[in-house]
Amino acid sequence: MDIDAAGGAATGGLLAGALERPTGHAGDAHGNCTDCGQAVEGKFCSNCGQPTHVHRSLLHLGEEMLHGVLHFDARIWRTLPLLALNPGRLTREWVEGKRTRYVSPLAMFLFTVFLMFFVISFGVGGGGTDVTSNMSEADRAALAADLQTARDEIAASAGPESDGSAEKVGGAAITAVEKGLGVIPSAPVAKTKRTDGFKDGSWQAAVHDSAASGQLKPNFGNEHLNEKITKKLLNPDLAVYKIQQTAYKFSFLLIPISIPFVALLFLWRRGFTLYDHGVFVLYSLTAISILSMLTMILGPLWSGFAVLGACAFLFGVPVHMFAQLKGAYSLSWFSAGWRTFVLLNFCIFAFTLFLLAIITLGLTG
Repeated sequence: MDIDAAGGAATGGLLAGALERPTGHAGDAHGNCTDCGQAVEGKFCSNCGQPTHVHRSLLHLGEEMLHGVLHFDARIWRTLPLLALNPGRLTREWVEGKRTRYVSPLAMFLFTVFLMFFVISFGVGGGGTDVTSNMSEADRAALAADLQTARDEIAASAGPESDGSAEKVGGAAITAVEKGLGVIPSAPVAKTKRTDGFKDGSWQAAVHDSAASGQLKPNFGNEHLNEKITKKLLNPDLAVYKIQQTAYKFSFLLIPISIPFVALLFLWRRGFTLYDHGVFVLYSLTAISILSMLTMILGPLWSGFAVLGACAFLFGVPVHMFAQLKGAYSLSWFSAGWRTFVLLNFCIFAFTLFLLAIITLGLTG
């Protein structure tokens, strides 16, 4: 478990909660607001918005912590279904000022993206696995038997005038396969333990060896920069961690990167502002982040979930984007359709720029 990611998720939840206006349950009026002193008649102060009944129980302290970290109130259950099934209506109603019933798009985005990186922290890193790490003993023995059969067939196919070179090459190739797959070798092989701590056959070991031998050598025209990147590649787990942390810290840049692309689609249409496009971007990014989290959580449980997640990204994202464009901007089917196609291409371009920037910053930082 990544402590930094857990702290980031909690911080994101608290920050998202701080962006929301005071809502929820409150007791009876107490005459004057305990914060600003304004005379009040209802359950909330009309001047500063504070509930007029101030709780001082340990139970309520726990409730406030739960709300601050998880942003757990009734509005989330009104916001999530609309975000999934009718994102256009959610975007339009927020822009039009119907906001008390929904979680704000910025608060949703902040908490969701921090939570997504918290989930990612469970699956990134590790020492790597061999190709046959999940293979049963029976399958391993069957594979060894097939390789031995291939060895016998090579020996039987040798003619009287053969010099034995083909048999030697074939036998050596089969031996290499046996060793590489980790099946029963034809002869005992002394295994040497890696001094760098990486597991043989893992991607970390492959990247480390390629960087150490010079096969994987960065060339950015700056020797100091190349050395920094090479040093990071010698420790692949650290490199991945740095890239992950950089993406987590700079994920908010997706908002200003995306808004101009959406605005380009409506240059000749009046009545829409950059704020409207910002709300659209925030809710759209939140939906994609939630879909990513569900795929990462459910995928390892069953391969079918991973397939469903891939299909959701391939077909669900365009459909969701189409529905949000059509509903938020009151477009016709044709107008929403071509804008969806263009926006998907914009998204690929913008995300590629973001990804390249994050990798560069992560490896050079």
